[in-house]
Amino acid sequence: MSRVQLALRVGDLQGSIEFYSKLFDTEPAKRREGYANFAIAEPPLKLVLLEGEPGQATVMDHLGVEVDSTDEVDATGRRLTGEGLDTLTEDDTTCCYALQDKVWVHGPGREPWEVYTVKGDSRTFGAAPNAETVEAGKTGQPEGCCA
Repeated sequence: MSRVQLALRVGDLQGSIEFYSKLFDTEPAKRREGYANFAIAEPPLKLVLLEGEPGQATVMDHLGVEVDSTDEVDATGRRLTGEGLDTLTEDDTTCCYALQDKVWVHGPGREPWEVYTVKGDSRTFGAAPNAETVEAGKTGQPEGCCA
C-alpha cells in the first residue's frame, strides 16, 4: 500500500502529538526524542512530526510517498529521471529512526519530495541530504534528517 507522507516541523511536539492523535483518532506509531510519526489508515497518510524551535509556527519540512519495496523506489527513480527530472538516490540510509531506500526530487517551488521504503527500524535519527545538496546531486549532512 502506498501512502502520502507529510512531514511537519513543529514548535510544540507534545502539543502537536496530542492534537493529531485527536484529529486522526490514533496514537503515534513511533515516538523518539524530538520525533513522532503516525501511520494513519484512513485517509492513508504518514504524518511525521519533527521538533523545531520552541514556539515556532508549524512549517512543512518535506513531502513524500511511502511505497512497499525497494523495487518501487528504483522504478520511480528511473521514471523520474526519464522524465528529465534531477533525482538523488539513497540506498540503506538511516533517516527518521528507520533504515530506508529512497529517491529525492524537487517540485517547481523547490519543495523536496521523497519516494521511499522502510526496510527496518533504527535506534538513531540519521541524516539525509538537505535541499541544496539534493539539488546539486550530492550527498551531505544537514542539520536534521529528511530535509
